[in-house]
This record gives sequence, structure tokens and C-alpha cells, in this order.
Amino acid sequence: MLEFRDIEIKDKERITAALRASDFMGCEYSFANNMAWKRLAGSKISFCKNFYICCAFETDDGAPHFIFPAGNGDHRLVIGEMKRFSESMGKPLIISGVTEKTLGILSELFPEKFTAEYDRDSSDYIYLSSDLASLKGRKYHGKRNHFSKLKDYVYTPIKEKDFDDCICFCTQSYNSLSDRQDHSSVAEQYAINTYFNHFNELGLCGGIIRINGETAAVTLGEQLNSETFCVHIEKADTRFPGIYAGINKLFAENAAKNLKYINREEDLGIEGLRKAKLSYHPAFLLNKYTVTFK
Repeated sequence: MLEFRDIEIKDKERITAALRASDFMGCEYSFANNMAWKRLAGSKISFCKNFYICCAFETDDGAPHFIFPAGNGDHRLVIGEMKRFSESMGKPLIISGVTEKTLGILSELFPEKFTAEYDRDSSDYIYLSSDLASLKGRKYHGKRNHFSKLKDYVYTPIKEKDFDDCICFCTQSYNSLSDRQDHSSVAEQYAINTYFNHFNELGLCGGIIRINGETAAVTLGEQLNSETFCVHIEKADTRFPGIYAGINKLFAENAAKNLKYINREEDLGIEGLRKAKLSYHPAFLLNKYTVTFK
């Protein structure tokens, strides 16, 4: 039977090896994300042979929600172990964040043994790095105009000396919320602190914009797979015109120039966030499904 526990920084090497073996593009397949966001849904980890398994236990339906296992070996065996674990709790096996690629693997191994429901709110936005860095072409005319409004700025990669400024800036953003007790907002603050407390160990990189010496925007991310960079956090002070267009473009230029794609993660069904992500014209959506075994 699978045994689950909290993820720890010492797990990075083993988990990263499994993630590299699968080379998945979804934002769930990031050691940094799994560690930073573990409080959002009570996520815990387990291992089976050469596979890494992450599972959320604090879910609305009370069932454990797995992500598709990362690693190499016998998928039938590891998914069978996941199924046995769920059934020991009196629940069906549920796998969330399933992409069309991994849905194909499940369909081949377990034909007609599960249902799959499209999860638009969790689908990742995938952009060409060159598009976000250059903002070339008619479709980015509005974004270029926004960026041109950003004046007197200094952009630099985040260094250790910037960590305190970054944490304070993100805390100010949190303190401005009308509902600071919202669970997802509290979980995000924990995630941000985790990112900066383990910034170098997690292999992160970031960017900061200052205007007249004042922090105006902060972002960070990491290389996710062999061809994709993933943006984990982006915060900006909207008192400065063009600031979001600026931090987006400048970070893409500096952090993702050697990779083909940028994953800017999901929109969670938030209308304003969806509109903003679509306005940057993704190359495609990484469609995701929730699979429930019969």
C-alpha cells in the first residue's frame, strides 16, 4: 500500500529525476510548485518504484485527488497501486490535471474503465517565448502600447539581496485584499515565502522592476521541462501604467529566451484572469481533464 507524507526540500533530487523522465508540460510537474502550494489542498507525496506521486487530500468531495504519476516504468502497476489506495478509503481513484497525452496512456491501459471530464479552469496557457519577449505583430499592438507607457523603470534579475523587498512587496499585495482570510490567498502567501526561503535550492529565477527606487513588480519561475519555462508568481503595482505588460515582457526576454514555450499556468475560472491570459494570445491551451475510475 502506498504511504504518503509531506514533501521536503531533501526530496528535490529524487523528484526532479522522475519529473525529467516524464518531461511533462503541466504546471503540476514542478517540485517548487508541489512544495510551495502543499497547503492549498493538503497535498502529500509518495513513491512507487521509479514513479513520483503527488496527491491532494483536502478536497471538496473528500476523495484523494492524484496527479498522473511522473517517472518511468510500468504505468499499469503504479496506477493500480493508486486505485487500491483510494478504494481503501472507500473512494474511487480520481486523477486530476490529466492532459491529452496522459489521457491517451490511460485509455490504452484501462479502456472503458474510467470517465474523463474536461477541466477548462485548470487548463494551462502556453505561449511562444518569442511572442511574449518581442510583442511583434498586429495582435500585440495593444500590449506594445501598454509597455510604452512604462517610464523610468529599472529591471534586474532577482538576487538574494532583493528577497526581503520581494517578500514585503507581495505581502503588501496580500494586505490590500478585502478578504485576507480567503484560503487560497493564505496558501499563496505561504507559497511565496517558500519560494523565497528556498529560492536557490529550488532552482528559481526572477525579475524585479523598480521605479524611482520603489519596487513596482516582482515575478519568478523556472524551467519546467526540456522546452518550457513556467511563471509561478507575478505581482505588480497598477499605480504604474504599463507595469504588467512590462514585467511580463522583460521577464520573458531575460528568463525564457533559450526555451520555446512559456507556461503561465491556469486561470482558475476567474473571469478577469482568463481575459488577461487570452489577451496575450496563447499558442495553445494545455487541456486538462479529471479522470474518475469506475
